[in-house]
Amino acid sequence: MGSLLIVFQILVLLFSVVIHEVAHGAMALSLGDQTAKRLGRLTLNPVVHLDLVGSILLPIFLYIISMGGFVFGYAKPVPYNPLNLRDRRYGPAKVAIAGPLANIIVALIFGLALRFLPAGLTLSIIPQLFALIVFMNLLLAIFNLIPIPPLDGHWLLLTFLPDSLHHFKQAYLQYGMILFIFALFFIFPTILPAVTGLFRLIVGAPIDFF
Repeated sequence: MGSLLIVFQILVLLFSVVIHEVAHGAMALSLGDQTAKRLGRLTLNPVVHLDLVGSILLPIFLYIISMGGFVFGYAKPVPYNPLNLRDRRYGPAKVAIAGPLANIIVALIFGLALRFLPAGLTLSIIPQLFALIVFMNLLLAIFNLIPIPPLDGHWLLLTFLPDSLHHFKQAYLQYGMILFIFALFFIFPTILPAVTGLFRLIVGAPIDFF
């Protein structure tokens, strides 16, 4: 059962980050940019989206240090050209929000399905799998909304900051990686209560129930 859970965690993580990235590309395409389409990135094939660090090394590292209790990672960002977007002002924010929104939609679909599962299926492995899908997608959505480069939330912040803060924007982007590392160690653990709270709100039961 333990080895099967590991396989589920890896598969759920892979397809959750793939859905996240494809949503970015699909939104960019709908706004006029065909970069992701030309590069073959609008596909659910996980091999196309794999990143050595984010999709392989980071999940393995987190799995080891958590002694099998936690796996997290990311895929290669889907590229797009903001200059090709019909909406130059808010287009980047729309592309950015598409990834987390896709994860939230997936979490809602599987969460509500889990909430109303027929009684006969509650004794199978299906509830655990659905719970894992809900948790992982909520985690990806909320984490990516943190307004720190290169996470999606930083595009939302840049879009709505006034042009008068040009120098702040430059410094913000310049030191983005330092902020990101800080977020991994100090901010990331603080979002888990929000994730578990949303999980319970959608599913109607705490994550440790499954």
